[in-house]
Amino acid sequence: MKKTVLMAAVFVAMLFGASGQGWAASLEANIDVSSQTMTVRYGLSVYRWSVSTARTGYFTPRGNYRPQRTARMWYSRKYHMSPMPYSVFFHGGYAIHGTGAVRQLGRPASHGCVRLHTANAAAFYSMVREVGFGNTRIVVSN
Repeated sequence: MKKTVLMAAVFVAMLFGASGQGWAASLEANIDVSSQTMTVRYGLSVYRWSVSTARTGYFTPRGNYRPQRTARMWYSRKYHMSPMPYSVFFHGGYAIHGTGAVRQLGRPASHGCVRLHTANAAAFYSMVREVGFGNTRIVVSN
């Protein structure tokens, strides 16, 4: 009897484990530097937000990335302890994060990071934390 119950439990665990991975939500953020927008696809939902990427003299790296780490609040040691709320780091010190400089959104204004309205950064941060780094893709292109 014990053996039958154990085998049934293993079967159920395998069944739910396999289906859980297949059903895992995916998250994709496409950052278009030329239009200064970020389009987020999260399951069936699509969001489009204005961003600020690198201003003249600075660079936002292009390519395909996965999140490397997150921080609910980060302070840039490189740029005078500037606050970076809801940071999702995707390439070394480059991150998608909130900003208080909302008037600058929609045009290049950063030192290379991707700046978002703080409410949108909080939403994106939560999505990344929910689906996990492995199910999140960040694409930065022209």
